[in-house]
Amino acid sequence: MKKLLVLTAALMAPAAHADVTFLGWGGAYGRAQTEAHLKPFTEATGIRTVMTDTDNPAAPVKAMVEANNVTANIVSLEQADVIRLCDEGLLEEIDPAALAPAPDGTPAADDFLPGALTDCGVATDVWATVFAYDDSRFPDAKPTTIADFFDLEKFPGKRGIRKGAKTTLEMALMADGVPASDVYEMLETPEGIDRAFAKLDTIKSEVVWWEAGAQPPQLLADGEVVMSTVYNGRIFAAAMNENKPFVTVWDGMQYEFEVYAIPKGAPDLDDAMEFMSWSTETQNLANLTKYISYGPTRKSTAAVKKTWEDGTTDMEAHLPTSPQNMTNSLETSFEFWVDYDSELNERFNAWLAS
Repeated sequence: MKKLLVLTAALMAPAAHADVTFLGWGGAYGRAQTEAHLKPFTEATGIRTVMTDTDNPAAPVKAMVEANNVTANIVSLEQADVIRLCDEGLLEEIDPAALAPAPDGTPAADDFLPGALTDCGVATDVWATVFAYDDSRFPDAKPTTIADFFDLEKFPGKRGIRKGAKTTLEMALMADGVPASDVYEMLETPEGIDRAFAKLDTIKSEVVWWEAGAQPPQLLADGEVVMSTVYNGRIFAAAMNENKPFVTVWDGMQYEFEVYAIPKGAPDLDDAMEFMSWSTETQNLANLTKYISYGPTRKSTAAVKKTWEDGTTDMEAHLPTSPQNMTNSLETSFEFWVDYDSELNERFNAWLAS
C-alpha cells in the first residue's frame, strides 16, 4: 500500500489523502492546473491527486525539505526559484529522457522551447506581465504602447504597478525607449538604474501599488486605476469570465516560464514522475490553454488547436507565445535577478519611502 501523505499544519489540509500532492499558486492558475492536469491524470491513471494553494510555493518547499518533512511531491514554481532551489540541493533532478516524446517521436529534449528544461524542472507554460486598461475610461484614443502607460497627459488617471523592483525597472526602461535587448545590460550600470527610477518618478504620484495577482483586475473594476500592470492570465480571465471591458496591451510585455518540479525527498516519487511526464505531453500542455491564457512550452503544441472553455474563442491571439504578441517583448532574466535582487529591491524600497 502506498504511503499516505500528511500535510503539515502550515498548508491547507486536503479532503482526502493522495499519491500526488500538488503545491500551487491558487486562483485562476490553480484552477487551470486542476482542470487540465490533476483531474484528467487521475481519470487516466487512477492515481489520486490533490491541489494545495499557497502564496508562493518556493518558501514552503524550502522549509519542508530542510525540515525533512516533505508533504508535496509536485510543485509549481517560477523558473528563478527552480534554479535557486536546485542549486541548493532542494529539488530532485529530472532526466529529460523520462519525459514523453512529441507525437512525431521527437525526443522531449528537442521539442521543448530553449530554456524550458533545466536540471530540476520542466517548464509547462509561458506567462507574462503586461498592462491592461479599462476600455470604458478611454472613449477616444487608446493606449497601445508601454510608453503610453507613462503618459499622464495623454492618458490621465491612476496606474497600478506591482510593488517591487522586478518587472517594474525593466518596464520603466522600455517605456523610456531602451530596446529590450539592452535592458539588462543597462540595469547593470548606475546610469541605467538611475534612468529607470527617473522614469518611475514621472508617474510616482499616480501609482497604486499592488502585491497579489488578484488585485489589478479588482483595482480596474473598482475604478481605482485606469490601467495597471497585471499577469496576462488574470486579466484575460476577468475579461472572459466576468465580462469586464478590459483590454490587454502586449507591447513591452515581460514573459517567464512556470515550471513543474519535485521537492528533494518527495514521497511517492514514482507517481510524481508519472504525473510529470503525463502532464507535460504535447496535448496535455496544450490543454492548459482551455482554462488560462498562458503559452505552452513544447514546439509540437503549435499544431494543436487551442480553444477557450467557452468552446468558441481561439486562444492564439491571447497567448504570450503568439508571434504577434512578442513584437516588443522581454524575457525576464532569472540570472540577472539572482545577482541583483537584494540590491535593487533595497534601492526600490528606499525610493518608495522617499
